[in-house]
Amino acid sequence: MKRACALVSLFVAVASSWGQVNQRKKIPPDVFLVTIDTLRADHVHCYGYSQISTPALDSLASDGILFDRAFTPSPITNTSHATIMTGLLPSAHGVTDFAIPLAITHATWAELLRKQGYRTAAFIGSTILDSKTLAPGLDRGFDFYDNFPPHTRSKARWGRLERRAMVVVQHAETWLNAHRARPHFVWLHLYDPHDPYEPPPPYSRTYNDRLYDGEIAYADSALRHFLAYLKQRRWYDEALIIAVGDHGEGLGQHHENTHGIFLYDSTLHVPLILKLPAHQHAGENVAAQVRTTDLLSTVLDWLDIPAPAGLNGQSLRGYLVGNEGADRTAFAETDYPLRFGWAPLRSVREGGFKFIEAPRPELYDVHSDPQEAHNQYAPWDPTVQKLRASLAELRARLGPTQQPSAAAVGKDTTDELRALGYLGTADALSSTNVQEPSLLPDPKDKIEEQNLLHSAMLASENGRSVDARTALTKALEMDPDSAPALLQLGQLELNSGNGETAAQYLRKAREVRPDDAAADFYYGKALLLTGDVASARDALERSLKLQPGQFSTRLLLGQVFLKLRNPKAAEDQLQAALLLEPKNAEAQLELARAMVANGEFSDAEAQLRSLSKIQPRNPAVYGLLARAYSGLGKKRDAERAQRRASDLKARPTKSVTKIRKSDATSKFFFETGDHKL
Repeated sequence: MKRACALVSLFVAVASSWGQVNQRKKIPPDVFLVTIDTLRADHVHCYGYSQISTPALDSLASDGILFDRAFTPSPITNTSHATIMTGLLPSAHGVTDFAIPLAITHATWAELLRKQGYRTAAFIGSTILDSKTLAPGLDRGFDFYDNFPPHTRSKARWGRLERRAMVVVQHAETWLNAHRARPHFVWLHLYDPHDPYEPPPPYSRTYNDRLYDGEIAYADSALRHFLAYLKQRRWYDEALIIAVGDHGEGLGQHHENTHGIFLYDSTLHVPLILKLPAHQHAGENVAAQVRTTDLLSTVLDWLDIPAPAGLNGQSLRGYLVGNEGADRTAFAETDYPLRFGWAPLRSVREGGFKFIEAPRPELYDVHSDPQEAHNQYAPWDPTVQKLRASLAELRARLGPTQQPSAAAVGKDTTDELRALGYLGTADALSSTNVQEPSLLPDPKDKIEEQNLLHSAMLASENGRSVDARTALTKALEMDPDSAPALLQLGQLELNSGNGETAAQYLRKAREVRPDDAAADFYYGKALLLTGDVASARDALERSLKLQPGQFSTRLLLGQVFLKLRNPKAAEDQLQAALLLEPKNAEAQLELARAMVANGEFSDAEAQLRSLSKIQPRNPAVYGLLARAYSGLGKKRDAERAQRRASDLKARPTKSVTKIRKSDATSKFFFETGDHKL
């Protein structure tokens, strides 16, 4: 009996132990996605580029599968990442422009994995993917999304617009240290290879004549740090790890210095490396043409998670188990040229050929002409007709592309875009009101102009106004009617306090684009700087007729009406501004000013007392409060408020909270004193 009991106990213990082992085995593998921004496949060592050292990517390729020919459907960061996260083409997910929200009907990678018990986190390297500004909806499904601080006083690029790759990695490791329970899905976005190319030492010295390569090598070093961390945690071997570029970089090929305009392989061919759990298929290469659209389907397939219906990609598993080897058709599109008033582009890569739909179409034999240097297009060519039909079929299947709203991008967000080297909707005509795309200029005829505009934006961001003016002047020599160049020059002159010169550029911009709300807005600011207040009012009112939901325009128009001694109209505009941004302190102060001028002393007092709690060291608040008290007959309170205002003016300190005045026009208001009604 004792022996039987002992055997039973042993059996129970073994069964329990076996059950625990099985339970451990049932934990799904961790999934780590690393997207490296602006990374060309032909600038990575394991893709045959001998002039760079990328040991982290090389080691991943040794432990996993390298896909020789992977292609992105978009040369724009937020669009290409939306494709990776949804498995949909840009025209299907609708994120074809900056700040367009990802529709809730499209399930994201993070949402699908979180439903399976994954802890999810994302760590981004640039504001271009900030879910509160330029990439709304991309944070869906993430327990933690590492957005940038909404407000920063720093003018430095790092921390305000970008994070170094090592900072992104450190943020991810810190989160993982605090959330060790598995499984994890963690996305790291390393932005460094994006221009401007400014690698830190020693990469700035090692690659001093090839700074783009230096940025890649530095990003690879951060990836190596992260992989070492995973190994130290013993998470690496059983993890599913994907490293992929979101798009490439022109580097002067086809005269495109950066990306976004063209659909050549320089910006569409990206590295793709997939490391499977337990090093399955380690060291293999897949030569077939695949797409970043396929990534979500692949991960879901490997994890035995049902894929949503209607995905535009397919699992890559077939290439690994030997039952698939054919190329997959790769579509691509870019609407970014519309921001300059140029035609959008579409392309299809199939059967060794690439067809680019443009005002002057293109056809390349990518096997014999991998540089896409010899256009073989002829309208009667059977290959052209076949590929053109593929594009037409895709367009019919996906339906019309969601177009961006002119109100989708606010001024602060537009400033971020320009600092990153992209035009915002305030710089160019909205694509909702362009003429028929086929009638617009071909981007091939405009690329040198775009390079100059891009250089000017970065020069302006870095405080090199002379370089910015030089580039923009050259752009105007190429096209005297270039609205983006005219607008940028007008803004440069505005920021320098040159109202007359700014007005000349902006008046021409209005003539070129009479339906552009931004042109009227900046023209109004320039006129105000010259002292032509009535004409400034007219320009701002025109701007609001074109685009009513502009906070900055309503605020400025309210200030203009105060100068015109029309406080009632000012109050209307400022109330409307506060409906758009209820917590804006500048608008609150200006509204109080209008109330005082309109004799609404009781309402002004309430407004200013509330504002004084937010800005207790702003003398303007107490100066206005003194006038409100006087209007109410509260002489003693008025004297106290006036003393407080005088004291703050006499003893300003660095800690004084000031209402933000960021341009020459705002400075004009406060220096003339005309706002005191």
